[in-house]
Amino acid sequence: MNQKLVAVVDYGMGNLRSVAKAAEHVAPTNTRIIVTHNPEEIESADAIIFPGQGAAKACMNALFETGMIHPIQKSAQEKPFLGICMGLQVLMSHSTENEGVACLDIIKGDVKQFELNAHPSLKVPHMGWNQIQQTQEHPLWHNIPQNSRFYFVHSYYVQPKEQSIIAGTTTHGITFPTVLSHKNLFAIQAHPEKSADHGLQLFQNFLQWNG
Repeated sequence: MNQKLVAVVDYGMGNLRSVAKAAEHVAPTNTRIIVTHNPEEIESADAIIFPGQGAAKACMNALFETGMIHPIQKSAQEKPFLGICMGLQVLMSHSTENEGVACLDIIKGDVKQFELNAHPSLKVPHMGWNQIQQTQEHPLWHNIPQNSRFYFVHSYYVQPKEQSIIAGTTTHGITFPTVLSHKNLFAIQAHPEKSADHGLQLFQNFLQWNG
């Protein structure tokens, strides 16, 4: 049986070790997980996990500096691709963070900051456990019940132009998209590596998914 190579993208920000460890924990025996910032390894991988934390501008700068930007853009349209947190946000066209940042433009739409003036009891960043309402069926939701709780840490949220690609929503004052799905791409605002059994199930589903 051929070995499946899964690349966890390392652009210098994010809890990569816990992402890789979570994926390794549920990976099929023929699957190898690597953490890499090498464009050629990303190009040759069979699937991509693109995690991240921090600021959109720093992320985009790192992708340019390492030469990973084009392999990531290509991979996001050709092979199973899982975006996590910042790895969801930079897939969009534009972010309002840092006075405006041009992002990867893989998914048309914007990244906006929470404005919760009408909800003074709620804090930004949105941090902690919250439910995801699944808004469409998807192989990555296999064995994950509706309204399962995942762990979040973020101050910005995505607003895609095409509503049909929203696969999950969450409410924190406002109801906003937290999961986007399009063809071979699945991206989630929450951190599955910090989300206990449901997060592990999501990684397991991704590693068995052929996009």
